[in-house]
Amino acid sequence: MRLTVTALIFALGLPAAEIPKGAHVLLKLVNSVSTRTAKEGDYIYMTTATPIVNEGAVVVPVGSYVTGVVTHATRSGRIKGTAELNLRIDTLMLASGRVIKMAPPTLASVDSEGTDQKVVGKEGQVKQGTTHGEDAAKIATTTGAGAAIGAIVDQGWRGAGIGAAAGSGVGLATVLLTRGREVELKQGTTIDAVFDRGVPVD
Repeated sequence: MRLTVTALIFALGLPAAEIPKGAHVLLKLVNSVSTRTAKEGDYIYMTTATPIVNEGAVVVPVGSYVTGVVTHATRSGRIKGTAELNLRIDTLMLASGRVIKMAPPTLASVDSEGTDQKVVGKEGQVKQGTTHGEDAAKIATTTGAGAAIGAIVDQGWRGAGIGAAAGSGVGLATVLLTRGREVELKQGTTIDAVFDRGVPVD
C-alpha cells in the first residue's frame, strides 16, 4: 500500500511527504526540565508550535507530539562551573498515530528565560552563563555596607576599614556558598530545531 501511495505521489507530481533537509520547527515543552533535578535518561515531551512544510504542503501539523531525552546534565557549581544540559530529540508522533524515529535535529536556539542560557555547538547542549558580575556586585555591596556601619560605630576611617573587611568577608562567603544559575527549560519554553537531513513521514 505504501509503495502504491508513493507511486501515486510521483505520478501526480505532488510533493513528497518528507520533512526536508534544513527545515526549522519551533517546539514547545509540555513538561519542565532543569539541571537542578535532571538526570541522564529523563524524557522530554514537546509539541510542534509551527507546522513543517515541504513545497507548500504541510507534512507535520501544529500540535504534533515530539519526544526527546536528556543525555547529560550538570548543575552549576558553587565556586566555578556553569550549568549544562544536553538534549536529544528523536521521536515524532503524527496525528495518524504513526511514530517516526528520526536522526536528531540540531538545536538552533532556546528561550533565555531572562538569563544567559543558550545553545552551544551542535550536540544539543544548552549552557547557562556565569554570574561573575552578580558575584562582584554582592561583594561590593556588602563591603560598602560594612564600611558604612564600621564608620558609624567607630566614628572614623579605622572603623570604616574594619567594617569594609568584615563586609567583604561576608560577601565572599555568600558567593562561595551560593550556586550559580541553573539551565531552566520551563513548561511552554520554545526550542528552535533544524533538520540536518530529510525525514520521510508518509
